[in-house]
Amino acid sequence: MESLSPRQALMVLNALPNIGPITTRRLLAAFDGDAARALAAPQRELLRIHGIGAVIAETVVNWKNHFDLEKEEASLAKIGGKFLIAEDPNYPPLLRDIHDPPVGLYCLGEYMGEDRAVSLVGSRRATLYGIAVAKRLAGDLARLGFWVVSGGARGIDLAAHEGALEVGGKTAVVLGCGIDIIYPPEHLDLFRRIAGQGAVLSEFPLGRGADRQTFPMRNRLIAGLSRATVVIESDVNGGSMITARQAIDHGREVFAVPGRIDQVSSRGCHKLIREGEAKLLTGIEDILEEWKFTGQLEIKMDQPPLAVPDATTALAGLGEDAQKVFALLTGGKPAFPDELATQTELPSARISATLLLLELKRLVVKRADGRFEAR
Repeated sequence: MESLSPRQALMVLNALPNIGPITTRRLLAAFDGDAARALAAPQRELLRIHGIGAVIAETVVNWKNHFDLEKEEASLAKIGGKFLIAEDPNYPPLLRDIHDPPVGLYCLGEYMGEDRAVSLVGSRRATLYGIAVAKRLAGDLARLGFWVVSGGARGIDLAAHEGALEVGGKTAVVLGCGIDIIYPPEHLDLFRRIAGQGAVLSEFPLGRGADRQTFPMRNRLIAGLSRATVVIESDVNGGSMITARQAIDHGREVFAVPGRIDQVSSRGCHKLIREGEAKLLTGIEDILEEWKFTGQLEIKMDQPPLAVPDATTALAGLGEDAQKVFALLTGGKPAFPDELATQTELPSARISATLLLLELKRLVVKRADGRFEAR
């Protein structure tokens, strides 16, 4: 067998099927950290290692049947990516401290977060309030030199990345697929901007698609890369709750943003706060105070506080239909036009015309799923 460099051997181990970070660590521990020795070991020797069965041993011995190293290296070079290993100076230091760090990290761009990284996570079906909070927090953190870490998904993740980019700050997106796959596909331009201004990261080999297994693994990296995780809108069973739990397991700080008590998207945050697993967050000052940064950094808080706009003036003269529809939407729950028609007992045509009028007055907004929500 040709001689493999430590980086190449770790790239192979990282990409083999049925072998996760914990099993990889067991293999490395058995061979004094030498991945090349592990790949060259006979099957009988591998079988003596705790947790290594026949399937895994066969995969390691016949790794060339499962992974094309030459093709992977050529493809990675073509897109301008790197495969970082723990010995590299730019391997994220906070990631080294978790109990199951990846043996390697695919990277587009330059990640230099060190210990000044905060992850912002939340629901894909975010409200306007949640999106506004995520953008503002991300912008405030980025202006102070913190890296904003998130998962590149729709909703809160997208708002967090955009908030950092808009102020010229640094942001890292951690993918649940290979760095050569854009998911969701409509975020292609966003990922390109992040690669140029921050970093796109993944522990998965090129071409690996996202699935049920990859997202929890991705979430542990989001938590592991960050000194603190902030949850902005999540149901009690949302993926962001998994990230928060993993941050707790890593011994990291967790913050949660409170929301409306009548919205499903607030339940997860309120649960974390109520059970003492997260500190209540109302602004970046709460994070800085917790870390004793107050007075050490110049905080640029030139934006006005987040508030629900006063619609009285805008609604004046719009008529009874607009008053009825807007009153229903100000409860915080988005609604489809036919739901509004049922509740107001107005014809669908009048509901459509009323919603259009309210949109033009910037009092409501239409969501991607077709529902309307008050601004």
